[in-house]
Amino acid sequence: MRLYDTATRAVRDFTPLTPGQVSIYVCGATVQAAPHVGHIRSGLAFDVLARWLRATGLDVTLVRNVTDIDDKIMAKGEIENRPWWAVAAHYEREFAKAYSILGCTPPTVEPRATGHITQMVELMETLIARGHAYASEGDVYFDVRSFAPYGSLSGQKIDDLLPAGDSAGESRKKDPRDFALWKSAKPGEPSWPTPWGNGRPGWHIECSAMAQAYLGNAFDIHGGGLDLVFPHHENEVAQSKAAGQDFANFWLHNAWVTTSGEKMSKSLGNSLLVTEVTKRVRPIELRWYLAAAHYRSNLEFSDAALSESAVAFGRIENFIRRASEIVGDVALGVVSDEFAAAMNEDLNVPAALAVLHEAVGKGNTLLANGIAGDELAAALAAVRTMLDVLGVDPLNDFWQANSGADDSTDAVIDGLVQQQIAARTAAKQDKDYAKADAIRDQLRELGIALEDSADGVRWTLEK
Repeated sequence: MRLYDTATRAVRDFTPLTPGQVSIYVCGATVQAAPHVGHIRSGLAFDVLARWLRATGLDVTLVRNVTDIDDKIMAKGEIENRPWWAVAAHYEREFAKAYSILGCTPPTVEPRATGHITQMVELMETLIARGHAYASEGDVYFDVRSFAPYGSLSGQKIDDLLPAGDSAGESRKKDPRDFALWKSAKPGEPSWPTPWGNGRPGWHIECSAMAQAYLGNAFDIHGGGLDLVFPHHENEVAQSKAAGQDFANFWLHNAWVTTSGEKMSKSLGNSLLVTEVTKRVRPIELRWYLAAAHYRSNLEFSDAALSESAVAFGRIENFIRRASEIVGDVALGVVSDEFAAAMNEDLNVPAALAVLHEAVGKGNTLLANGIAGDELAAALAAVRTMLDVLGVDPLNDFWQANSGADDSTDAVIDGLVQQQIAARTAAKQDKDYAKADAIRDQLRELGIALEDSADGVRWTLEK
């Protein structure tokens, strides 16, 4: 397997540090607002990575943190007139709901920042003892000039950087680019006791402390959104390596979801919230849309593109349902060498989907030629196995239980279409072929295709 490593700016061979095991740390949400589809792309991208690694026989430990104390969370508490901890708890549940809606496998552990203050204090003590951090009037700062490689992850030079701007105590710093590890308490703010006084953690120290707590001094992959490369991940590298850790062996970053070429943000409104988008398309269709692009490519979001993607997935789903009606349930197997080669080349999902679409095409040819038996069963198993890796097998137990379909509405639609099918059949029996064709054409204009077969007439949606 080969992965693009941000630190080396190259695709390089990936070999787990511990044979048979992969350790991954992914920066999760700062829980101060409900998640939109841009937020959730990172969790989904690394869910696909973990699924693929497990499919190849590796044991995966995935840590995805929750930042539950932050300036933005406290500001949101003032706006909503409730305590910061109530804001954090509420939006943490919103993120958990969004991950679940889209079928993301839960991480091995999901630690909160506020539960790891002790580990942060220990890390800061180590950095101070090694000459890489200093206390100043109750704050603690990382001395960026004490760490020669600072800026290497993002490809920047210290002298070209702007002041960190991450605390109110800029005058307490040796260098304005030094970043806050700990912020002294202000009246009314949450705080915890430390050797330097009461206060709360800076953003960057949280992830270094939690990664070490669960994955040790060295682990395989650190992931997150592209916007985290600087300053967050740059600062993680500095403080962790300055403390004597090897830290992450690979750095993977997913690109943004954009609208009109701009990075998606909460200022664009509620229409892009996961809970709102999944009112317009089924959750499995949204997952397919987000997973289909290469994780390092920006994904331009629009309802038109989303609908087009849903139609494409519907064609695959239609083959699966038709084939499974004939051959029944099939056992999932091993993906083809071509699919595996695509996934192993920096998780190239678009190339893997080309293999999938070819398999669906061959399966549809079998159906059209009335070929069933082992050949059709094998085609069905191959398609479902590939979809399972991506987390979008519609016959998977999860999607069967969380299809998002309204059974009563489906029954009404089916009943109305069946009435038209019956009228068309009667017209054909009366040799009124003009009327039969008119019924078929009217249904087609509504996006409903009819297929005549030996078993009767089947209808499918072709939006």
